[in-house]
Amino acid sequence: MSDILEQYRISAEPYYRPVADEVTLFEAAYAAKMPLMLKGPTGCGKTRFVEHIAWWLGKPLVTVACNEDMTAADLVGRFLLDASGTRWQDGPLAFAARHGAICYLDEVVEARQDTTVVIHPLTDKRRALPLEKKGEFLRAHPDFHLVISYNPGYQSLMKDLKQSTRQRFGALDFHYPAHAVESEIVAHEAKIDVATADKLVAIAERSRNLKGHGLDEGLSTRMLIHAGELIARGVVPLAACRVALVRPITDDPDMRDALDAAVATFF
Repeated sequence: MSDILEQYRISAEPYYRPVADEVTLFEAAYAAKMPLMLKGPTGCGKTRFVEHIAWWLGKPLVTVACNEDMTAADLVGRFLLDASGTRWQDGPLAFAARHGAICYLDEVVEARQDTTVVIHPLTDKRRALPLEKKGEFLRAHPDFHLVISYNPGYQSLMKDLKQSTRQRFGALDFHYPAHAVESEIVAHEAKIDVATADKLVAIAERSRNLKGHGLDEGLSTRMLIHAGELIARGVVPLAACRVALVRPITDDPDMRDALDAAVATFF
């Protein structure tokens, strides 16, 4: 079994800078076998947090990037044909439940609601997954843990978690860190000096004030790291910010001009 799980283990510690008591709360939820929901804007560190926790606990991590074409079979599993005949192939959710991994469903509301309901039996006292096509009632390994994430800012009435799903999870709110903490993170990840990282964070803060006033989302910490990586490779800061920050986030000419002006203020 160790060979099966080896590819899902995180061998090196992922850098994660705690901003509150989220690590302690996750560890308590894991011990209590409470499924967790991570809520926050894109690029604020939700996935890195899960990777860090999986490394810290020494548990394999199975990550699923959810999308609207994903079916229940994609999560649970299906029969496949090969040279030997028909064989059952566990989906990532069944694999994690069977072998005791952390299963992380990233942006879970991107999946259809008739797909996400398959997680329900794993999120209550049953901790089981009926594999109806196989005729198996899979009881989850004691180490299995389910984590989902989503960005509330992108959701609508037509694309949101149902209450029957929400109330099965504990929830941790994630936000962009305070200025000094975010500068520390960007400097560490992009390998740039803190003064440059501080300028990038200041630009991001200006963009976040435009959320709902021309931007759906402000610049994420992930985007700042990308800009910092370009700067670390010798790209002129104005050009790095244009490529990694301004151009990806909007196509509106006026909004691009406003963001370019913000960049010019600092660089």
